[in-house]
Amino acid sequence: MDSSIYREQIIDLYENPLNFGTLDPNDFSYEEDNPLCGDVIRIDVLLNDENRIADVKWSGDGCAISQASASLLTDEIMGMTLDEVKAFPKERLLELIGVPLSMARVKCALLSLKVLKAGAYGLPDPGIMRHADE
Repeated sequence: MDSSIYREQIIDLYENPLNFGTLDPNDFSYEEDNPLCGDVIRIDVLLNDENRIADVKWSGDGCAISQASASLLTDEIMGMTLDEVKAFPKERLLELIGVPLSMARVKCALLSLKVLKAGAYGLPDPGIMRHADE
């Protein structure tokens, strides 16, 4: 497929994101930012009785790549088990994005996957850790 079509898809997802919003209640929620560029992604996940993703929402702000990546990732993982999410390869997400990325843009593209996996593994929210000393 022509890379210009992928670029158009990224802009479309930035302007019309998939699965955008928050979930309350949720089984886990995690948020993190990329301090180098200011991208912020939060992902909320609701699991069903079989530990499969019944619903997933994301929210945040940042560049078109980080926002499109969150849309593509949340759409792709719907129905997956928690173990499948934990094993989701970064190469698959980069393949979904479909355009060549610089190293700086790869960090933007992978922020949503980092956030998703941190939540799936139950890592503490860095925002909570930042405020623990206050």
